[in-house]
Amino acid sequence: MTRIYVGGVSFSMSNDGLRQLFAEVGVVESAALTTDIGTGHSRGYGFVEMASAEAAAAAVKKLHRHEQLDGRRLTVHLATASSGR
Repeated sequence: MTRIYVGGVSFSMSNDGLRQLFAEVGVVESAALTTDIGTGHSRGYGFVEMASAEAAAAAVKKLHRHEQLDGRRLTVHLATASSGR
């Protein structure tokens, strides 16, 4: 599995919506948005785990700078140890 950081996510997007977006590119093992502990609202970023490095690379290429319905653009790159979780 290869982990991807996704930033600039629409605050109205759900975990399922994030999963569906990345599933258009390849097999998604997991997709989770980070939420504020106090409010439970999305913090606008999350992580997606793709089944293969090839699918992850394709997702980064296709979805980085992808514009969402609310005009926000995604930031998509391979997660590093400093990306946290």
